[in-house]
Parts: sequence; C-alpha cells; structure tokens
Amino acid sequence: MEAASLLQRHPELESASPESLHRRLFSLQSIGITGLALHRTVTRRPETLTSPEVGHFLDFVREELKGLEPSKLERLLVSSHSQFFPDFSAKVRLLVDHGIPGDKLVHVLNNVNIMNVFCERPIEELEEMIVFLKGYGWPELIIRRPLVLNLDLKSQLIPRVEYLAELGGGNREATGFLINKWPVILSYTVDHFKSHLEFWRSIGLTDEEVFRIALVHPHIFSVSKERKLKPRIEFLEQCKMNAEDIFKFLIKAPLFISLSFQDNLSKKLAFLVKIGYRHGTRELALAVGAVTRTSCKNLQMVIDLFFSYGFSYEDVLIMSKKHPQVLQYNHESLEKKIDFLVEGMGREIGELLMFPAFLGYKLDDRIKHRYEVKKEIRGKGMSINKLLSVSATRFCSNKNSTAMDPSCDLDSLGQ
Repeated sequence: MEAASLLQRHPELESASPESLHRRLFSLQSIGITGLALHRTVTRRPETLTSPEVGHFLDFVREELKGLEPSKLERLLVSSHSQFFPDFSAKVRLLVDHGIPGDKLVHVLNNVNIMNVFCERPIEELEEMIVFLKGYGWPELIIRRPLVLNLDLKSQLIPRVEYLAELGGGNREATGFLINKWPVILSYTVDHFKSHLEFWRSIGLTDEEVFRIALVHPHIFSVSKERKLKPRIEFLEQCKMNAEDIFKFLIKAPLFISLSFQDNLSKKLAFLVKIGYRHGTRELALAVGAVTRTSCKNLQMVIDLFFSYGFSYEDVLIMSKKHPQVLQYNHESLEKKIDFLVEGMGREIGELLMFPAFLGYKLDDRIKHRYEVKKEIRGKGMSINKLLSVSATRFCSNKNSTAMDPSCDLDSLGQ
C-alpha cells in the first residue's frame, strides 16, 4: 500500500522495479526513517528510492552507524545531492583511522553538522583539520566537543587557537591544556577574546595573568562584562584590592566572577556581614573568595556548628579572618575534627581560636596519625600548631617518628 501510494504521486519512479523499490523502502525504514519522515524524504527527493549512491549510503549507515539520529539522516537525504554520498563513508572512516573509538563515532556524528563536515567539506580539508587538532588533544577533544568539527579550519579554528597561544606567551602545551579543560572556548571569536582582554588590561592585569586565570577558570571568557565582570571587579577595588591583589584573588577564587549574585553571592555576603565583616575591607573580600567554594546551605550549617560548640559571632569572625577557609569546609568533616580535638585529644575547644587551620588538615592521614606518633613522646599537651604545621619532611626526620612509623615518607602525611 505504501509503495503504491508513492508510485501514484511520483510516476517517475515507475521505471524502477517493484522489488527494488521495496528493498529501498525497507532500507530507509531500517535506519529509522518511517511514517511521515519517509513520506517527506521521498516527496522532496524521489531519487532517494532509485539512486545507487543513496543505496550504498544507506547500507553503510545500517551496517556501521547504528544509532545515528533519524532526524539527521532525513535532513541529510533531503538536503544533500547524491554526488556527496560516495565520499561519506571514507570521511567517516577517516575519523576512526585517526583514533576516534568506534563506540564513540555515532556520538560524534549525532552532534555535528553532518552535511557540512562529511558531505560538503573535501576529505583533504577534514584530514588537515585532524592533523592540526592532534596538537591540541585529538581525539578526546572531539569526543567531548564534537561541535569543534563544524568550525572552518583556516578562518575560525586556527586564528582562535593562535590567539590563545599568543596570550599564553607561545606556550603550546598550556594552550592545549586550556582548550581541553574547556573545549567550548573554541566557539568564541578572536574579537570576543580581544574584547575581554581589553577589560582586564584596563584594570591593570597583564596578558600572562589573564591567561593564568583562564587556566584555572576558562569560563573567564564566557562571563558578561557588563552584568558580572565590571560590578564584581569594582567590589574588589572597593575592598582596597589593586591589580596584583585581584589577580591573586581570582587564581584562588575564580568562581567569584561566575556565580549568580542573586541566588548565591548575595546570600553569602549576608552571612558574612552578620558574622561581623565590614563593607569595603580586604577581610570581607577574602572571606567572599573562600565561600565561593561552598554552598549557601553548607555555609549556614558550618556557622550553626560553631554556635553549637559555644562559639559566638565574634569567635567565628576571629577564626575566619585568620583562616578564611574554615567557612568553606564541609560541616560534617568539621564536626568530626572538632570532636576528635575535644574527645580524642582532650583539648579545649578554644584552641581553635588560636589555630583555626587545624580544621583544614585531613583527620586520619594528618591529625590522628601525627597525634598517635607524638603523644607518647611529648604527651597530650603538645602544641597542635607545631604538631600539624611542620612539614612532612621535618616531621619524619625525627628518629623516634621514623621508628614508630616507617611509612612516614608517604604523601598521605600531606595536608
């Protein structure tokens, strides 16, 4: 019935044998082009049912590209001339020959402009792009961001990569690291990069410093200058930070320029002001930087935890000024460390006011380990500052320590 209906509307197909038409219809249906999609395809491109090139293309898709989206196949069949199909399989196999795993091939094809990359682009240009990208993380880069293949090599891809490399002082390895950390960066134009760079230069940062921030947080190039960058840098400047301070701040707390103000930063600022931080101070800026690494919920639970142990707002302020990171630590981890300090070590909770960095060390690998090693030598009243802050090398240089713990040179002694 379906074949008869198609023949009635497209008499030019009558020259083909019914058997061949049935086979071709079956081929189309087997790759997911059915129902309305099938009617649309044949109506717009009747030769789909008779072209030998289309037949070879359908065989290749059915045998080697299972899972390719029918909607993409329909657009390809309708929009592409049959002359493009003979080279299609060769271009796809080129990806496999150059390292794209077979089980990732369909994922790549489903996320690119197939007609542009595998039909209209000469195979020589595709291979040239592959060779270029081998210096910047091929094939993993393409698996993570197939859309990179949509870019034109000479007018888009090369200029963008070269600009980033120039920004990084010609360091190709670092440029590759940046691109692989966030492949989306290749979707931005050179003019976009220049516009953002002009902003950072205007506040006193060097190109090298901008590149180093980007290595930590590539999203620096995606943030709106007017809506986020300008007001946030103005906030840091109001907190008495100069260009050098801002650079160091953003290296440690790059999320400050990306997080939502309404849903995130404003709530954290309210917490900090409530604790006792004053507007326009470096201490406030450093505290804001620290809490960008935690959620509003965890921050509230950390403060509540300190209150449950008898600390006041002023005490929390003192501790966080000495060691801003106490505000970003997981509240469950903090509770375990405080319990061990009081119950396991028999110390006063107030010692945290003098040495809040205690809460930043790993409980099992550093705190408990060192305490057990040293308590028989120095007794329970030893300084927790000296116990924990001394380097692993110095800690292990003591003969008694080494004798009691022959594995003390392991990295597990690190903070």
